Amino acid sequence: MTTTAPDVQREMLLLVTARVRDAYLRRPVYVDAALDLASVCREMARLNVTGVLVRDGERLGLFTTTDLRDAVVRGTSLERVPVRDAARFELITVRPDCELFEALWLMERHRVHRLVVCEGAQVLGVLAQLDLVSFVASHSHIVALQIDEAANVADLGRAAARIDSMIELLHDGGIKIERIARLVNDLNARLFARLWSLLAPPELVANSCLVVMGSEGRGEQILKTDQDNALLLRDGYEPAGLDAVAAQFNGALSELGYPPCPGDIMLTNPLWRQPLAAFRETIRDWLFAADPQGPMRLAIFFDAAAVAGDRSLLDAARDHLDNIFADNDAFLARFASAVDQFSAGGGWWSWLTTRRDDTQLDLKKIGTFPIVHGVRVLALQHRLRELGTAARLRVLVERGAIDGELARDLVDALHCLMGMKLTHQLRQRAAGETPGNLVRPADLGSLERDALNQALAIVKRFRALLAQRFRLDAL
Repeated sequence: MTTTAPDVQREMLLLVTARVRDAYLRRPVYVDAALDLASVCREMARLNVTGVLVRDGERLGLFTTTDLRDAVVRGTSLERVPVRDAARFELITVRPDCELFEALWLMERHRVHRLVVCEGAQVLGVLAQLDLVSFVASHSHIVALQIDEAANVADLGRAAARIDSMIELLHDGGIKIERIARLVNDLNARLFARLWSLLAPPELVANSCLVVMGSEGRGEQILKTDQDNALLLRDGYEPAGLDAVAAQFNGALSELGYPPCPGDIMLTNPLWRQPLAAFRETIRDWLFAADPQGPMRLAIFFDAAAVAGDRSLLDAARDHLDNIFADNDAFLARFASAVDQFSAGGGWWSWLTTRRDDTQLDLKKIGTFPIVHGVRVLALQHRLRELGTAARLRVLVERGAIDGELARDLVDALHCLMGMKLTHQLRQRAAGETPGNLVRPADLGSLERDALNQALAIVKRFRALLAQRFRLDAL
């Protein structure tokens, strides 16, 4: 694969901004210096490692497969050679707060492939050149490896923390917001699936479909926000202890930094944990009953993505929605009217130009929500299965349902607002505050104000189009 100039810039940026502690450190494995090489090799094979630390009194050495090769070449029986005779005791150490660039330089200068990472006298782990290169080339590879190898919730917690640090590194490195979102979405889905496999019995996993919804389902979530998840069960399957498993799952997600949903859209709520046949009836009620919560709940489900179990259950539920929808104009108008739910009227420009420190803008309510929900309305009307807003817009343009120029503007506006929100959320997190959607105009620079002004102007055009198409003024 050819490396492009932006790839090289990104890799160099990671080298000068990331620290050794951000990379994957192999856990230290110790052997006694008197142990023979054959026994050491059996232990390395058992633990699936390529190097061990050798304790020899006050000395600490390192023995690797390279040293084993050299010992074999010398022709001495491995059972007769103590590991102290083959290990190297001039270790090259590095602190966890050192830049990765310095670690790479140390490897090159001393012609070694491993550094021992020490905090004072404590050995924290071993940094291998392969892991360093993997970190630079694909930081997500390390996180994915941690998720796949997680044995418990605590292990997943460490992987979740790495996702947070990765987001900051990539954002600071100028990586496009849509690429960060796609990467985080993939890792989160992997994490949810691994957590479910740790907590749910295999029979339950096989007879259900775990889904995530909202921005997580659309692949547009970056920093952790409220949980939105559900479980579809195979008809006729009645799992024992499902309440307890659901509580464990949502509780563990809270431990991992995903707050409980204030609207109770989680597995612990029986509404979002039903057999397929019952859930089909629930969808029908959302469409045709007078429940004021129906459109909101359907909007949440419409963004559902399967992350574990039998995905055909979700497909069947979506098929049912397509079959019964039947171009329900009255419902579509009611559904579309939500784009004006948080409308700022003509006041958002005055908010942008004000210098009052107490004025706050909710970037989700006045910006991303009208775009996301408006596109969702059109996607429902045209029975699209695409989940991401940009992907939905591409298909809508192909079908002639929306002008191509407006679609491009909407994607640009959405990504601008997502990037602006992430920038301010990272600042809030660095200041010890809870990241949120509120931004003070007084905190915005001139370029940010101009970008926000243009994004909101696009939102206003889109809302006007929806109002005309679905006759929202007549509601």
